[in-house]
Amino acid sequence: MNVKILNLSRCAVASLCPARFRALIFDIRVLKARQRRVNLSNGIQVLQVIVFDDEHFMRRALLQAEYAAESGEVPVGAVAVLDGAVIASAHNQVESLKDATAHAEILVITQAAAALKDWRLVDVDLFVTKEPCAMCAGAMVNSRIKRVVFGLSDPRSGCAGSALDVTGFAGMLHKVEVTRGVLEDECAAIIRRFFETRRLGPQNSNPP
Repeated sequence: MNVKILNLSRCAVASLCPARFRALIFDIRVLKARQRRVNLSNGIQVLQVIVFDDEHFMRRALLQAEYAAESGEVPVGAVAVLDGAVIASAHNQVESLKDATAHAEILVITQAAAALKDWRLVDVDLFVTKEPCAMCAGAMVNSRIKRVVFGLSDPRSGCAGSALDVTGFAGMLHKVEVTRGVLEDECAAIIRRFFETRRLGPQNSNPP
């Protein structure tokens, strides 16, 4: 896993909005063992924090996908990330909620909007284990998601550039940046295991 170091001065931290500050503090707590205060040559003290890469956040999404599989849902997971911190996480809940729109991406967008108290998620990156469908890609456009990062491509119905390009369609009011193929093999494996188990029959399926 690749990481980088982020130096945050007191002024930089003070400039964050409350939601971003809370998200930053959350990840600083998680990384407490890996942070330190250092003094620069000009005497300014900064907080040195490890910032994780795309693979780290995709692994967080994969954890959500595991939760979905354990519940008998199609194993797709998603997390929303702002300024290097996870502000929302969700997995498919179509069966448990009896709601065809309860995809991981829709749920995580709703959570992120609630956390930020704003439907415009202009600085938020969304990580999801499988390429979004038309509904979810459209929701990302409408909520102004900055970037979507997905693992497994879906040539049949993926709408972030595979079957359709909803996220980059010229006629939309907003275009979502797309990063594809992050931990693709692992994202494919969890989907494959789920459907192989389902084909073996009810006695071998995950419990509902």
